[in-house]
Amino acid sequence: LALGGAANVAQNVVALGARARLVAAVGRDAAAGQLRTALDHLGASTAGLVEVDRPTTTKTRVVARAQQLLRFDEESDANLDDAEALRIKNAVALAVDGAHALVLEDYEKGVLTIDVIDFAIRHATERGIPVVVDPKTRNYYAYAGATVFKPNRRELQVARGTAKDFDADATLLAEAADMNVGALLLTLGEHGMALAERGAGVVHRIPTTAREVYDVVGAGDTVTAYLAAMLAAGATAFEAAVVANFAAGVEVGKSGAATVSAAEVRAAYDQHVAG
Repeated sequence: LALGGAANVAQNVVALGARARLVAAVGRDAAAGQLRTALDHLGASTAGLVEVDRPTTTKTRVVARAQQLLRFDEESDANLDDAEALRIKNAVALAVDGAHALVLEDYEKGVLTIDVIDFAIRHATERGIPVVVDPKTRNYYAYAGATVFKPNRRELQVARGTAKDFDADATLLAEAADMNVGALLLTLGEHGMALAERGAGVVHRIPTTAREVYDVVGAGDTVTAYLAAMLAAGATAFEAAVVANFAAGVEVGKSGAATVSAAEVRAAYDQHVAG
């Protein structure tokens, strides 16, 4: 059993020494019970789990010699109905009231409806806490007001068109302005990251720190968790991105969706400085 999706972000947050409250829709099934038990074991709050009339999203992987052969998914990706969405918004409000950062982890499972997204960002903004978004393409344009918007290159190309030159600083700054977000953090796999800070009008190129790549599964969740934790602690977007980049470099050297501790990130930084 391994936690995935937004739950993997939550366990990464806990692994680096912060606290997490997961808001999510779960079914009335055994998988929901397993999720609660796993989160309890981590020390992450389960108060934001909302039971709805759909199965808990479950992915079963068939692996041989460290290679995935098949995957079976049990899920529903239809939007929550109005009553269910209201319960999610109530859970978001309670979570945000006790938080120092908000992460919106969009897996296109129908939980982050446009109404829920708008409510969550407005509530966080009113409380003055940063918002980190890991988007997909369905509601790509719904995240105006986010502090850091973190697509990967493929998501950006699908949403905005492949004809644009996303290697150009001017294009990335224009994207941040068009999306009305504080910063656009474009993750580029083995090429690291590019952070376009809208207010400063600058683009930072952050090269990868990975010394070896074993498995990229879960690296994006690690980046998201470290971004949020660093911003919650008062870091700038650039400082948060640099630390998150080191965390990703550690994560890809592990098998599967693994967590990365603060001690591992410090060790990776020391090794990088030492050459």
